[in-house]
Amino acid sequence: MKTITASVILLACAIASAPAAVADVVYVKAGQLLNPVNGKVMRDAVIQIDGERISAVSQRTADIPADATVIDLSDRFVMPGVMDMHTHLMGHLDNYFFTGYFQSPHRAVIGGVVNAKKTLLAGFTTVRDVGASDYMDVALRDSIDAGEVPGPRMAVAGPALGITGGHADGNSLNHTFAERADGVADGPWEVRRQVRKNVKYGVDHIKFTATGGVFSKGTIPGQTQYSLEEMQALVEEAHTHNRRVVAHAHGTEGIKRAILAGVDSVDHASFLDDEAIRMAKKHGTYLAMDIYNTEYTLAEGKANGVPEENINKDRMVGERQRESFSMAVKAGANMVFATDSGVYPHGDNAKQFSRMVRFGMTPLQALQSATVNAAKLLGWEDRVGQIAPGYYADIIAVDGNPLEDISTLENVGFVMKGGVVYKSE
Repeated sequence: MKTITASVILLACAIASAPAAVADVVYVKAGQLLNPVNGKVMRDAVIQIDGERISAVSQRTADIPADATVIDLSDRFVMPGVMDMHTHLMGHLDNYFFTGYFQSPHRAVIGGVVNAKKTLLAGFTTVRDVGASDYMDVALRDSIDAGEVPGPRMAVAGPALGITGGHADGNSLNHTFAERADGVADGPWEVRRQVRKNVKYGVDHIKFTATGGVFSKGTIPGQTQYSLEEMQALVEEAHTHNRRVVAHAHGTEGIKRAILAGVDSVDHASFLDDEAIRMAKKHGTYLAMDIYNTEYTLAEGKANGVPEENINKDRMVGERQRESFSMAVKAGANMVFATDSGVYPHGDNAKQFSRMVRFGMTPLQALQSATVNAAKLLGWEDRVGQIAPGYYADIIAVDGNPLEDISTLENVGFVMKGGVVYKSE
């Protein structure tokens, strides 16, 4: 039996910043193994991996062949790789708010490569990226899938759709610059055209802004953007192309309008009321609520050049969003883990877990939001979110039990994606 140690696994990573390949059939010994579907923990489990997928899970250590390659995590808590359903991996590598006006978009792509690796090494093996100009995210997804750069599995949106002057537009420069974001579309037929264009260039889902936002200039987070007619046209067109729809929505009316239009998830969902939650439950709409990042913005925003207008909006929205989160949890709404990464430093995604528990979830509910629930939202529930035969070997391990202390997920020591080890401390 060949037991792979951390130093052996990571030798290639340290030299070339590339993942270290493992044998075709590998056995992982797990001290504790979480089943996120029911919350049960199997002790002294053995995970058999054949290539990039799991072929068996058992407790029969005697069945491991004598000459097998074994990864020994007998002293660790093992679980599926976690998933973040609201990320923005593309971006520049400093924190200055207006850097995009001074550095080329090519630097943003390089930033995306760096951010993808940070996210993967933090234990996030799948992300839903929700908006990037010029189809940068499509290129990053394809490069990761081709094995050219390390990163999580990505479902990508391309340019987010929005009204002229809305949250998805560029509003910082005066009119002589004719600033206009890639996804701006007004009217039912124009939004259909933009959806078709995004599909043409390879997106996995469609993102649009149903209300104003915190980090745009001159928009009000609670103010509705897009009429119901426009939203219905957008959703119908996206669903015709088998693409799910993400609605950015802070305000109550915008949330309700998006749900009525048939979106698959409402992201942010800051100003919920009882009716909006009932509507979400009735229509099967997922809520993706980013309740950690406000702490970073209020603490570091000024130093990062964030205008006072935006900091004040975040101050107004953050507390109310956390109240809405607690309401939604108590009511039993469908909820997924979503952080708005890029607002805070990439790789810190797991800091949100403790806030989700603080504001109403049990640790198991928080873990389910980032595994089985997220997989269902993506439509990938047959391949990610569980450690079970037929699923991708996306596996992480931590020293403690996150069902007892959820903050242990802020220090993931082992990361495998698709049968390849990317981190082992």
